[in-house]
Amino acid sequence: MKHIFHKGTDLEKPTFLLLHGTGGTETDLLPIAGMIDDSASVLGVRGNISENGMPRFFKRLAEGVFDEEDLIKQTKELHQFLDTAADDHNFNRDHLLAIGYSNGANIAASLLFHYQNSLQGAVLLHPMVPRRGIELPDLTGLPVFIGAGTNDPICSPEETRELAEMLEKSGATVEVHWENQGHQLTKSEIDKAAEWYRATSIKK
Repeated sequence: MKHIFHKGTDLEKPTFLLLHGTGGTETDLLPIAGMIDDSASVLGVRGNISENGMPRFFKRLAEGVFDEEDLIKQTKELHQFLDTAADDHNFNRDHLLAIGYSNGANIAASLLFHYQNSLQGAVLLHPMVPRRGIELPDLTGLPVFIGAGTNDPICSPEETRELAEMLEKSGATVEVHWENQGHQLTKSEIDKAAEWYRATSIKK
């Protein structure tokens, strides 16, 4: 997968896995990573799917309607890529925090839904429920931050609450932060994510 890796100044920190929104690139979330912890290593990944020239992490059938078969396939490929990237760039595969926005948040959530030890934690910014009707792995104690907008036209508040509930039922420790905004990212949302990160054990 097309990606960038920047080695951090503190190798005890988790490596940040940066997953962009539709039409983004592997560098999109670098400023956000810096706002959360500028001493951590970062692995920015570009989605393999092209939708009218816009990079994505998996196909969709319509706005908000995922191609579930492709989602499963692309999630597996990303999971396997992380193993390879950890060897290639010499970072701790077991100390990985995903930071995903929109489509990137959805693929990060899909990693949590399908693979027990793929991530040590996640910052999901405006995510949707990746799949329904499946049993999630044991996520006991896994920290998850969800940033959401009360007026988000793509991801409804009901969907946000459903995702949080599904993760909590599997043992994850979930914090949901609401902004009176739509689908866009806000500085106050990232500030809250940074505050959450500093309070979690994953930062060590």
